Amino acid sequence: MVATNNATTISPVYLDRARSIAGEHEELSRQLAKGYDAKIARKVGELNAAASALKKWESASKSLAELQELLGDPSTDPELRTIAAEEIGGTTEDLQLVSKQLTRSLVPVHPFAHLPCLLELRPGAGGSEAGIFAGDLFRMYQAFCRRHGLCASILKLEDSEVVGNENQIQEAVLEIEGEGAYGLLRCEAGVHRVQRVPATESKGRTHTSAVSVLVLPSFPSTGSDELGENSFNDPSSDYYIDPKEVRTDVMRARGAGGQHVNTTDSAVRLTHLPTNTVVSMQDSRSQPKNREKAWRLLRAKIAQTRREAREAEMAQMRVSVVGIAKMGRGDKIRTYNWGQQRVTDHRSGITLHHLDNVMEGGDSLDEIMQSVRLWLTDRDLEALAADEDASKGTRAAS
Repeated sequence: MVATNNATTISPVYLDRARSIAGEHEELSRQLAKGYDAKIARKVGELNAAASALKKWESASKSLAELQELLGDPSTDPELRTIAAEEIGGTTEDLQLVSKQLTRSLVPVHPFAHLPCLLELRPGAGGSEAGIFAGDLFRMYQAFCRRHGLCASILKLEDSEVVGNENQIQEAVLEIEGEGAYGLLRCEAGVHRVQRVPATESKGRTHTSAVSVLVLPSFPSTGSDELGENSFNDPSSDYYIDPKEVRTDVMRARGAGGQHVNTTDSAVRLTHLPTNTVVSMQDSRSQPKNREKAWRLLRAKIAQTRREAREAEMAQMRVSVVGIAKMGRGDKIRTYNWGQQRVTDHRSGITLHHLDNVMEGGDSLDEIMQSVRLWLTDRDLEALAADEDASKGTRAAS
């Protein structure tokens, strides 16, 4: 008999889901052995964690059941009983660990997780200090990408006057290429708050400023097999934008940038009329290149907005069942306190006193981000449980 400890038992619904995933993983692996297919290979990779965790859970469950049977049998040899008593604690802990791994592995992979991403930074409250902190975060993410072997190119960078030795960023967009970049960085979306003495502060007072970080999936210039059924030409997909609903304005570039500024109509502004979403691009001297970049950013924003609208609707439905709510991108998610050399993430609750390492994009930033991914996974598990409760209620009422 398997232990009845809540930490080691798994809902039959979850076990059924895990076994279904394992079966699909086995079938797709057989197909892949006959010939390589990129879509199948990606799907096998997505299912591997759950299939592997199920094997570990079944092995640990069997071991614990055997130990409990030995301890419950009066005829068990005394020496064997002693060994079983010594091993049952560790085996129970192992089962608790793999139970948690299995349940977390059942959370569906985010549909955009495999894509590259666009990371946008905009200073919020805090005046010039917010613009300076936006520059700090911009360099932090560049360093993080270098450490992880991700190519981070500047899609858009608008800065203003220099304060002291620091540039203020008004808006910046990094295009981060690499398989799974969106899945790696989507946990960074939200409001990042900084508490420190600004360079312009003469009386040594600590100020609070904020920067908004938006993480968007980056799509190919045209629909491709990689996006499968979510083609740019399918009106029912998140990626589709009707060109008739987009107003295009061309204008002369503004600000510092060389001789082409204010002499050629190279800047492009796109407005998606149904949502009033506006993007502008003037980084290149070439109007076609600016137009292509602007379309890429607009498509990413619209697809993300549609996805978030569906998630918000589902979250609202789940709140009515068990009171689950997610923290949105407009909420304060993290605080960087210079005086205490402290970084606190307000979602996972983790606090580290390695501020310099975090701002260098080092291992401490990895630790914080991983804690948030686990937090997000646990929220998704609560959502799965809410769906299960809702399904039970529907079945009971029918």
